[in-house]
Amino acid sequence: MSSNVSHPDSLARLAQVIESRLPQNGGDPDASYVARLLHKGPDAFLKKIGEEATEVVMAAKDADFGGDKTKIVYEVADLWFHCMIALAHYGLTPAQVLAELDRRAGTSGIEEKALRKVLAREGETK
Repeated sequence: MSSNVSHPDSLARLAQVIESRLPQNGGDPDASYVARLLHKGPDAFLKKIGEEATEVVMAAKDADFGGDKTKIVYEVADLWFHCMIALAHYGLTPAQVLAELDRRAGTSGIEEKALRKVLAREGETK
């Protein structure tokens, strides 16, 4: 691992920039890529999330066959960035995602998934 690993405060700083680009905060679609995506609405940034997720998969598959593994990092960064735009649009933050990951730490993924299914079924019966 690199010693210059980013910290959660990097996500917070980026989230602040993205939030400043929201239409209600005066984001100018002519001056900012983020503001342009937000101005176009969810379909625009959700499409980008799908594209970036596919690019992560392609980079990983390429790495399996001798491709440059660092391309996975670049594609994941693009994916996270566009996910952060979605979070901002919906009034959510990266800190909430990190809190959810912290909540899940030490919990079996199999148990977590089973619990979510039970809770979803209980919600359907109410």
